[in-house]
Amino acid sequence: MPNNAKFNIEVNFLTGRYVATCHNDRLQGEWPPHPARLFSALVAAWADADEPDQAERSALEWLESRDPPAIAASSATARTVATHFVPVNDEAIIGSALQNRKADRVRNLTEDIQKEVIESQGEVTREVLRLQKRLDKERDVQRQVTSIGNTSPASAESVLPDRRSKQERHFPSVTPNEARVTYSWKEVAPESIRKVLDQLLQRVTRIGHPASLVACRATHSTPEASWVPGKGSEHFRSVRSGQLAELERRHAIHHGISPRALPYRDVSYEAVGELIAEEQLMEPNTVGDWIVFEFSHDSRAFPSTRVVEVATAMRGAILRHTEDPMPAGLSGHERGGTPSRAPHLAFLPLPYVGSEYADGRLLGIALSVPRALSEGARRTLYRAIGRWEKRTGTASYPLKLVFGQKGVLRMARLRSPAVLAALRAQIWQRPSRRWVSATPIALPKHPGHLSKGSAANRAEAWHLAETIVAAACKHVGLPEPTIIEISLSPYLAGVRSVHQFPAFAQSGPSGKPIRRQLVHASVTFENPVVGPLMLGAGRFFGLGLMRPMPPLNLDSDEVDE
Repeated sequence: MPNNAKFNIEVNFLTGRYVATCHNDRLQGEWPPHPARLFSALVAAWADADEPDQAERSALEWLESRDPPAIAASSATARTVATHFVPVNDEAIIGSALQNRKADRVRNLTEDIQKEVIESQGEVTREVLRLQKRLDKERDVQRQVTSIGNTSPASAESVLPDRRSKQERHFPSVTPNEARVTYSWKEVAPESIRKVLDQLLQRVTRIGHPASLVACRATHSTPEASWVPGKGSEHFRSVRSGQLAELERRHAIHHGISPRALPYRDVSYEAVGELIAEEQLMEPNTVGDWIVFEFSHDSRAFPSTRVVEVATAMRGAILRHTEDPMPAGLSGHERGGTPSRAPHLAFLPLPYVGSEYADGRLLGIALSVPRALSEGARRTLYRAIGRWEKRTGTASYPLKLVFGQKGVLRMARLRSPAVLAALRAQIWQRPSRRWVSATPIALPKHPGHLSKGSAANRAEAWHLAETIVAAACKHVGLPEPTIIEISLSPYLAGVRSVHQFPAFAQSGPSGKPIRRQLVHASVTFENPVVGPLMLGAGRFFGLGLMRPMPPLNLDSDEVDE
């Protein structure tokens, strides 16, 4: 490693999102994570050790005395903030008035003991023992809450989960386009400091909310900065010398229980470098949140050619556990039975494609919840999933879809970062100019025969198919691609040919089924597009699922990383 390399800390968000509240706006998510948050996470990892290491403390004190770091971070999409009413964890069995009286007595007795010890020059007198006995009695909470007659039944009932009062809570989160942030300091860290901090970073598991799971490391690689300290209009919380001591002093007051505020030094930052402004990124109306279910090992024999069958079964299971009235955002149909024109819930089986050994098997399924879905419809969906899970037990893969003689598909909702790459949302959502079909697109209109008839007729049909794909892009809120290529054969390893997929039909205006032409496509846009991107008539049932790819540019070495 070069001896003159800057000191950098790399933070990888394992779930692909970051949950933390802006210090000055409870309804806004923080991005990028402020340096003071990173430092506090390091201090927490240090203090959690049975015996905090002095070398690690010295390394933290070295870090806090550095100038604010530059930050390399992609742009991020903020999630719609929902209001949650959460049972409070600090309901009291003992009434507040009695608690206050007891606290006063404990404080007075503690002061009396200290005075007596001073007057007796450290000797433990009979008076000290008497006062200590009274103090122990006041602190005996177990006797207070278990002795008959001391506890109000109403107060005791209030600690039960279903009886606790509920308080309004918000959990704003952002989904970065690249789930990695790097902090770079100008100074070169001594090797001894770098090694100690690297060991400490390996014990950091979260930054911000416990849902923000991270993996951190010290690195010599310095990426292009997106934010630098200076005279910019953004204000980030950073640290100064004495930050560790201040955190210790405040912890001695709140003990990790009472409300607290993070000490910080306000630093101005300006955006520079390779940060892509959010207005430059294009978003289809399919963008939103994913709820991912992983298939059990013995269920991964389902090929990608069964995406519609699996998606239809999953939709049926969710809707069977949904209470009435059924939101159009979940069913995809208005009350009169007509198809909903607004974006709605999509069921996306996720195939193993795009790598050397990919074989196209289905590894899981995502419920794609569009950002435009109403809060009421979201809550209905979450309740339906919870109801389904509650009825099926607690096995490793408790949920199942039964396909008769074709087999049983077992699955479980992912509550932790996905091990399999195909189940990670960022694999399908990262911004890119070029997108390639992982499952074939069902064309909303029939272009004509692509493989039959005269050469002129086939050429016209292929041209019309390209036009229909362009219209499908515009239908989901994107501009027309600059490059469109279609094929009956796949563009990615593991993807199946359109001829291997069963016919896909939809009801036409007269009620008769209309068979849709399936094609594979590669589309390239002028500006980067954020996923997930699904195109065509079957996009709510797993068809037309697109995968972000490096751009196809034979005249340039430029690629999307």
